[in-house]
Amino acid sequence: MAFKDILVYVDTAKSCPERLAVAVRLAARHGAHLIGLHVRSLAVVPTFIFSELGSQLSALQSQFAAETAAEAKDLFDAAVAGSALSVEWRDVSGDAIDVVPLHSRYADVTIVGQASLDDDDDILAERGLVDHLVLEAGRPVLVVPAVGHYPTLGDKVLMAWNSSRESTRATADALPILKLSRQVNVLAINPRGGQMGHGDVPGSDICLHLARHGVTAVCESIASDDIEVGSMLLSRAADDEADLLVMGAYGRSRLRELVLGGATRHILAHMTIPVFLSH
Repeated sequence: MAFKDILVYVDTAKSCPERLAVAVRLAARHGAHLIGLHVRSLAVVPTFIFSELGSQLSALQSQFAAETAAEAKDLFDAAVAGSALSVEWRDVSGDAIDVVPLHSRYADVTIVGQASLDDDDDILAERGLVDHLVLEAGRPVLVVPAVGHYPTLGDKVLMAWNSSRESTRATADALPILKLSRQVNVLAINPRGGQMGHGDVPGSDICLHLARHGVTAVCESIASDDIEVGSMLLSRAADDEADLLVMGAYGRSRLRELVLGGATRHILAHMTIPVFLSH
């Protein structure tokens, strides 16, 4: 099992070159076809402004979109230059919130960048592209932090396990990466007991399943009522020197996480390593 189609979202954000470098390394490791996707999204202009400027404004918007697309294409070409990868460039007009999930459904994994409100070129940050993609794509999403350098991906993996549907989906989706990993640590935080929970030894059942797929994983469970789960995962990832976190996303509704907080929102806001998410 390996990834055959990898989609990477390409924009002009400051973090895009590192995102592309991660995508190229992942595609090379799996012998996958790498697709670069750029979306020409036109800014929404109030009607009264558009009525006054009309065609002049449309021409300016089209010119800006074309210049941005050309810059994104240059970034993609530079990232894949000299590689032996099978690559493809897609330049699509539309709303990225709709376009990216659509294209993601025909790829094994989609790579995007962490939203950065500090980057003026990250025009989709406020619109929540990452959140929407995770929930709507039906495919796993690999999110690369907005800052930092990540020369390896999947050598040392921390896998968050809570026996939920989302966690199970993430484990299955990440198998191509896990099978090539040197170290996989499975961590259950505040595990539930009982038949519908984690079993007698939390994490042991999923580790046995992984072993049958040729993945050597070490399971561990910890209990803590005073530390937020997301903070604990990031702290543990740092302690393990992990280069990838695998986890299920939005086990409860996004609205509830927005109001009450949750591990997914915390990780997306504070990630320090790439995160592989499935819903």
